[in-house]
Amino acid sequence: MPRNRAPSAQTVTVLQALAADPPRWRYGYELGAEVDLKSGSLYPILMRLSDRGLLESAWQETEPGRPPRHVYRLTAAGVAEVARLEPAPGVRRRSPAVRRQLGGAQ
Repeated sequence: MPRNRAPSAQTVTVLQALAADPPRWRYGYELGAEVDLKSGSLYPILMRLSDRGLLESAWQETEPGRPPRHVYRLTAAGVAEVARLEPAPGVRRRSPAVRRQLGGAQ
């Protein structure tokens, strides 16, 4: 069934954060820190985007003794969707310095 409703500002912000480097795998904590969303908001967005074919997801192994991470990146359809979107008004993104302090990418 086609989607008739515009995506939320939070969804647009997540898509735009992923679009900064589409082929790069990103994990949820890093994305949440960058776009200033808590897991209760972020993960439902990521699941919906994945269900719509805009994201691909995978499990990434980590160092021994730690559980694998669920990682995400945009599909070609996701990149095309981001190109059609307007910037999300009023949604705060953290600065690169804050993201570095939180262990995220620049």
